[in-house]
Order: sequence, then structure tokens, then C-alpha cells
Amino acid sequence: MDRSLARTDLRGRRHRRWLFALVVVALLAGMAIAMITTAVEQTPTIDEPVYAGTAVVYLDQHSLRYNPEHPPLGKLIIATGLAFADVHLDPAFAGDQTQLGRHVLYESGHDPGRLMLLARLPVIALTLLFGLVVFLFARDLVGPVGGLVALALYAFSPDVIAHGSLATLDVPVTGFLLTSVWLLWRARQRPVLYLPLAGLALGAALATKMTALYAVPVLLLLVVLSVWYARRTHDLGRGGTVRLLGLGLAAAVGVALLAVGVVWVAYLAVDPRLRWTTPPGLPPLHGVRALTDWLPLPKPYRDGIHLQFGFEDQEWRGFLFGRLYLGSRWYYLPIALLVKTPLGMLALWLAGAVAMVSVPRLRPAAPYILVPTAVLLAAAMTSSRNLGVRYALVVPIFLAVAAAGVVAIRRRWAHVATAVLVVFVAVSSLLTFPYYLPYANEAFGGPARTHLLLHDSNVDWGQDLGRLADRLRQRYPGERVWLVYKGSGVPSYYGIDAADPFSVPPDQVRGLLVVSDSAVAEADPPLTTLIDSSTPIDEVGYSITIYRRP
Repeated sequence: MDRSLARTDLRGRRHRRWLFALVVVALLAGMAIAMITTAVEQTPTIDEPVYAGTAVVYLDQHSLRYNPEHPPLGKLIIATGLAFADVHLDPAFAGDQTQLGRHVLYESGHDPGRLMLLARLPVIALTLLFGLVVFLFARDLVGPVGGLVALALYAFSPDVIAHGSLATLDVPVTGFLLTSVWLLWRARQRPVLYLPLAGLALGAALATKMTALYAVPVLLLLVVLSVWYARRTHDLGRGGTVRLLGLGLAAAVGVALLAVGVVWVAYLAVDPRLRWTTPPGLPPLHGVRALTDWLPLPKPYRDGIHLQFGFEDQEWRGFLFGRLYLGSRWYYLPIALLVKTPLGMLALWLAGAVAMVSVPRLRPAAPYILVPTAVLLAAAMTSSRNLGVRYALVVPIFLAVAAAGVVAIRRRWAHVATAVLVVFVAVSSLLTFPYYLPYANEAFGGPARTHLLLHDSNVDWGQDLGRLADRLRQRYPGERVWLVYKGSGVPSYYGIDAADPFSVPPDQVRGLLVVSDSAVAEADPPLTTLIDSSTPIDEVGYSITIYRRP
């Protein structure tokens, strides 16, 4: 009888494992469909042509001269897709990186839509792999049900889908950081196996985007914490405590050296001879910033840090809730996240964070999940560039894992509420398909109103030029078109025959005035004069407004 019950229990566990596996596959498959559809339908965003063009230079000329403000790994990942396009750069080309992207996409004789899809597919694949990391991390904390909650929030996150479907660096750098943190968590049990892997993942983040530097001190402290947990005993004594701390510090140095090694390998993979000429006019660094010149990283990486600090010293224009301003606002990102995050997801993030600090068995995970999130968000909030929540993707990605903590609350009402909120998130995300970039939650009026609250990569990043071409052909054939487009696409390539409204007196601008919503947000008097005397008649992709001028 006991053997029969044991066999029945074993079969039940196997069936549950298969069921969990099927749900994981279904969530990732749905996310893949959403991202691929988005990738196919969107024309190049502002940053993508630069990364795609640089990736072609990596493949064709093994040169680091373009886009030095970002390390090469993310662009090498993009290059794995473009390798199938057999694109070659004209040896006589001598333009800057913006001109490079336009040259590769629109002047190389290839279909820019196909090139962009090939560039985006590796990032899509990586985004799906990071979804597995989210699931496994949460499963380690609270079991497979919590893993599914975390994966559902990740897979339905409009921001993760939007930026995971683009050939950009924001999702890769955050995903590599999450992977490193997850491996550090596992190192609490098997440090010899997982600490080196965590160092490699941290190196991959550093080799993708320099914002990962802010996470290095936190992750190295987590190395010490993991070693302490793995090797501690009840009777350490003072000498044992010192030795264990020394072992943790040595492990942190080892992880740091591995991370630095990955950065060097990324640069050498592009150019084994590491040929590099410092760009002219590089901004000098003073004070604490000058310490970055002592980092044991390749010279092009350190020069890229100079460039990034130069960008930070510029005065950028921001737009928040209908107000245009110069400089930055520390509260910009928290407010933008409130607008662009599904309401159910916000509730689960908060509940999960509270569970992490209040449920005893989850408290050890709080430094691994909540502290890196807080540090990286704080660093992004001090940035001078209020250009989008893509600078804070650490929040939806890391807090998806934190939200799994609600499963540890042993109350039936908590489990029912969690299921309801996950469904609410899924519905909100599905309703915005395939317009994920301009998503706003229901409390702020949905994607149709995002352009009234935010701008740039939050809503209009130049992604709807192809849709605009289709709309003009279908609804407004033969009409005179005046275009103010903010993006990297080439309107004429898509068959848009439009004139510049600023090239003639305002009273000669008659017919259709087509304006990118980011341009509307940043409009100067010449454009506001035209808009104020026009009537809005149509919206394309929630990012481009069509006006009629009599």
C-alpha cells in the first residue's frame, strides 16, 4: 500500500513539473510572438541604426572607431544577426556614427526592414533567456509557483517587451546584471561553482553598457556576503571571523578580475590588436571622476567613460506631464514608471518588496534584489537625461523576482489577489499589442494619452515611420504633406513625399501637417505657431499626429 502511494505521489510530482514547464514555455512563447511582431512592424528607432552600423563595422573592418561611448559586447550580440545579411561597408565611407547607420540601412542596397529584424532577433533571444533567469531566481526563493508569478510579470511587462524587441543595449545590460545577482545568490550554497559564473555575467554587463559600473560595488559586497553565508559556522571566534572576511574579500577580488577579463575579451574580439586613437576634444575628468582613469580596463573603455560624463554635463530637454523643461528632475523616473507600468504590476512589486523584508525566510534575499534595484534606480535618477524609463529597466526586471515573494504569504486571500493582479497585468499588456513603446496604464488614460505626459523613448522614438507611410497611402492619397519627423528613418525610402514646413512662410503650409509627438513636446515657437493654427485629425501608432491646415 505504501509503495502504491509513493508511486502515485511520484507521478503527481512529475505531472506538476510538466505542467509548470508548459506554462513557462507558453509565457515565453507569447512574449516571443509579441516581440517579433513588434520588431517586424516598427521602423528603426533613433539609437538602433548607430548600433547596427557599428556592428557591421565590427564584422567587416574589425574597428572600434564608432560608438566608443558604449562597450562592444551588446553590438557584437547584434552582429550575430547581421552576419546573415552579408553587409559590407563602403571603404570610402567617412561619416560619423549617425551617418554610418543611415548608410548601412538605406544606402547599402539591402532591405532596411530585413536588416533591422536580423539585428533585433539576437536581442529578442537574449531577452527570452533572461526570462528563464527570472523564473529560476524566483523559483529558488519561493518555489515554482513564485517562479511563474515572476515570469508572468516579466513576460507581460510592456517596457521589457518594447525594449527587448529593439537592437539596443538596455535590456542586455540589465539582464546580465540580474544573472550575476542570481548566481551570487546560488553561491551561498556552492561558491566554488557559482562565483566564477557570477564574475563572467558581471563582466558581460560591464562590456555591454557603462551604467553597469554603478552596480559593481554592490555586487562585490554581495560576493562577500555569499562567501560568509557559505562558510560560516556557529563558533567562528574573532580569528575565524577575520579569516572568513579575508576569504570573502579575496573572492570579491577574483570576481572583479574575471569581470575585467570579460571586458578585455570583448574589445579584443573586435580588434585583436586593439588599435585605438583617442577622439579629439575628449572631455577631461576632475575630482572623483578622474579615478575612473585608473580602472584596469581598455583605453577605449576609459575614453568612453569620458564621453559619457561629457553627455551628463550637457543640458538636455525633458518633458513631464505637459511641461517642457531644461535639465533634469530627480523625480522624473519614479513618475514615468508610475505612468508606464501596469497597475497590477505596481501592486505586486510593492507587496513583494514588503514580503521580502517582513517574511523571515525571504529576508536574506532582500540585499540581492532590493539593494541593487535601489542603487541603480538612484543612479539613473541623478542622470541629466530624462529621456525614458529604459534607463531604469532594472525596476521591472528585478522587481519581477521580488514580486514572487507574495507567494510566501500563507493566506488564501493573498494567493487569490496575486492571481487576479497577474491576470489584470496580462490583460493590460495584451490590449496595447503591438504598441508597447507608448504604453501607459489605465489610470493615465492608456497609450493614446502617453504623448501628453512623456516624450522620447517613452512614446515616440521614431518607430512609426512605416505605419505613417501606410496611413498616408490608405487615407490621404495625393494630398500635400508637410513633415516634422524626429527619428532615424528616411521618409522618402518608405514612399513619403513630404516637404519641410520651415522652408516656407507659415501661410504657405497647407494640407497635412505631420508631426512626431516628441517634436510636439519639444516644439519651439515656429512649430507651435503651425500646430496652434491646425486641426488634429489622426494619430499613427500613438506617436505621430496628423493635422490639417486650411
